[in-house]
Amino acid sequence: MIAEIVPEIVKAFPWPKSMRSGESDLYWVRPLQSILCAFDGEAVAIALDGVPSGRSTEGHRFHAPGRFDVRRFDDYRDELKKRFVVLEREERKAIIAREAKTLCEARNLELVDDPGLLEEVAGLSEWPVVVMGDMDPAFLDLPGEVIRLTMRTHQRYFAVRDPKSKKLAPHFITVANIEASDGGKEIARGNAKVLSARLNDARFFWDLDKAKGLEDAERIAKLDKIVFHQKLGSVGDKVRRIEALAVELAPIVGADVAQVRRAAQLCKRDLVTETVGEFPELQGQIGRQLAEIAKEKASVAIAIEDHYRPLGPNDRVPTDKVAVCVALADKLDSLACFWAIDEKPTGSSDPYGLRRAALGIVRIVLENDARPPLAPLATSARWAAAGQVTEVAAHNLSMQQLKAFRAAGVGDEPVKINASVLPGVEQTGSLENAIALLEGRGFEIVTFIVDRLKVQLRDQGKRHDLVDAVFALGDDDLVRIVARVEALEAFLKTEDGKNLLAGYKRAANILAAEDKKGALKDIDFAAPVDAKLLTEAAEKALAAALAKAAPAAKGAVEKEDFAAAMTALAGLRAPVDAFMTDVLVNADEKAVRANRLKLLSAIRDSLAAVADFSKIEG
Repeated sequence: MIAEIVPEIVKAFPWPKSMRSGESDLYWVRPLQSILCAFDGEAVAIALDGVPSGRSTEGHRFHAPGRFDVRRFDDYRDELKKRFVVLEREERKAIIAREAKTLCEARNLELVDDPGLLEEVAGLSEWPVVVMGDMDPAFLDLPGEVIRLTMRTHQRYFAVRDPKSKKLAPHFITVANIEASDGGKEIARGNAKVLSARLNDARFFWDLDKAKGLEDAERIAKLDKIVFHQKLGSVGDKVRRIEALAVELAPIVGADVAQVRRAAQLCKRDLVTETVGEFPELQGQIGRQLAEIAKEKASVAIAIEDHYRPLGPNDRVPTDKVAVCVALADKLDSLACFWAIDEKPTGSSDPYGLRRAALGIVRIVLENDARPPLAPLATSARWAAAGQVTEVAAHNLSMQQLKAFRAAGVGDEPVKINASVLPGVEQTGSLENAIALLEGRGFEIVTFIVDRLKVQLRDQGKRHDLVDAVFALGDDDLVRIVARVEALEAFLKTEDGKNLLAGYKRAANILAAEDKKGALKDIDFAAPVDAKLLTEAAEKALAAALAKAAPAAKGAVEKEDFAAAMTALAGLRAPVDAFMTDVLVNADEKAVRANRLKLLSAIRDSLAAVADFSKIEG
């Protein structure tokens, strides 16, 4: 059985990259020389493309050439180590980390942590020997990120730094796969020579970028030639959209409008630099460095780098107000643009990183306690994106123009709507219809953002149904949504909360059943409960409790004191329980029955000040 299974496993193994060796039809990560396969101490013959198999294998090809027999796995591991091969990946990683730290400490230096590089290097060596080399200190005038990426990307070296200043030191760590007789001196010298050549190339790019700066007209023009997306215009178009949206955000966030405008104009210019062309990972960072050299405002320089953040769930968010505006504008624009061409994430497919953009918006808003009105902003972004879908004719009006006309009282004038912007929509309609349609498209984006908030809260152990219950109120303030969810969650963990939810469900079910029968159509629910028709003690008590709790809860919500709102609503628990137990809602007398249904509706309306309890499970 083993002899049959092994060839199938080898042939089907999913390597990211593989190769074919010589005349063989077998694809593997490297040329397959032999197969070690033994069971219960005996060799198992494997027929696989003529590759020899058996009970023997080899150690390090320089330090321990020649084959040796293997009977048990423990023997295999131990015998390999005797022959200068460390089998376990984690052990190799530990050796590299330990020896690198020792070499650094001996020279009062500190290793720059790089888990990804450690993983890669551990996979490239079987007998890791750590060596420290020196580089020309003159290269330290390059941006630290350029030096690190040159080391990491091209040479797979670790950078080292001064533990106090955190500035890079003129040294590097490399990992050899052999114990050299000279202690690694020649290895260090050779690697230093290669690194110098790489850094000279990087210096050429950097010097050219410093000379041209961020205001080079030829480079700025290139942004209009870089395609952002075939249907969405150029990067230059995106920059102009970001600028408009960021400026709209500035007074809301409390940022300097002029600095926000400047940061938005500069935020993508380093994409046409030589350095970013060589090291795409440095987009934003190079722009910041060039902005600092040009003596731009500190907030402008920070925003150029930080508007891409957060780059992932563990990355920090921008905190400078100018950076917050540009970062939010960039991400909202991306969502609006791809919504405009119906390129939304589906299932596990998200080629444009829209989920990451939405989660970035969530984190930026929450971690900065920012309160931007997402629905109108998303609508603005949605309309700005519309102009990039096709050439928008002159008669197509912007959202701002539509609202200006409405404010001027021209609400009945027909307007023309670009059909490609709003597929399936009539090309003419009233101003109100046009505005409503565009706002609806914007709210779709807000819904997507809130879905990412649900994911984040769920990962934190929060209930998704509580987010639904709060979002159903139409609120687009993420900070307020989270505050409501937290207060609601705490309330529903109490006995008052659980029982009040049960009472709400009963009231809602009765109202739904009566509505289905058509029994509610003649009841004026806007009119107050008629105190004269309250005959039972329990319904009088409920009416009194509602008269006290409803305004108290509403006032607390207006102050965003949601805990106080829950406390006020908790006072309804006992009266609701008593009403449900002692009072017959479906009374014979029509007026009494209608009055009691109004009480049930009042229960529902009072709780609706905090959340839509119909969305809550349980």
